[in-house]
Amino acid sequence: MADYIDINCDMGEGIGNEASLMPFVSSANIACGYHAGDTETILHTLELCREYGVAAGAHPSFRDRMNFGRVERDLPVTELYELVVQQLLIMQEMAEVAGVRLTHVKPHGALYNLSARDPLVAQVIAKAVRGFDSSLLLVGLSGSCSIGQAIELGLSTISEVYADRSYQDDGSLTPRNQPGALITDPAAGAAQVLEMVKTGMVSSLNGVRVPIVAESVCLHGDGPNAIAFAETVSATLKQNGIAIRAPRS
Repeated sequence: MADYIDINCDMGEGIGNEASLMPFVSSANIACGYHAGDTETILHTLELCREYGVAAGAHPSFRDRMNFGRVERDLPVTELYELVVQQLLIMQEMAEVAGVRLTHVKPHGALYNLSARDPLVAQVIAKAVRGFDSSLLLVGLSGSCSIGQAIELGLSTISEVYADRSYQDDGSLTPRNQPGALITDPAAGAAQVLEMVKTGMVSSLNGVRVPIVAESVCLHGDGPNAIAFAETVSATLKQNGIAIRAPRS
């Protein structure tokens, strides 16, 4: 069991709770404007990252504000590559204004889920990140194609697990449209995180014990219990001797 773990949170998505979440997390994935957010929210979140010492990363998505980036799109390889690069350019420009160094990239929503299971999509995203800045960490679902393809291309990766999502027997996340997909009780979410961090296993919805690599815990900043989740997960980890720290910090 590691003596520390990263807690990352999706931010800059128009909820406005970033300042309340910052004390409990070590990394922020900031919406680049394609599924949510704009230059104002990006800059504000980056400035909060600087103030709280939280690692700042880009959270690129499909260009789909209507559906919050949660509808999959079938894009040509070149278009998908540019989709990622353009959002990294936006985030890098704003980071320079804020005086913050970007540390990581984590795809959002449908783009994340697609890259988790589709090797080609995962490879294109990893190539886009590598071509933009090979020092950036790529955050992806533990055991997914996203992690595997990034490693093959020589990128450093962070395997992510979830406090507020349940798992299937194969280690994938339960689709949001299925019963039991979302964990809404902060105590239950914290218990799942502690299990994953301490044992390297997670219990699926069917009760199957699934091996998992837990290097970073994701919290969704847009959830109704986001602040309660962040506070409970952070406190539970610390009470069990596990520090909260961003990768490479």
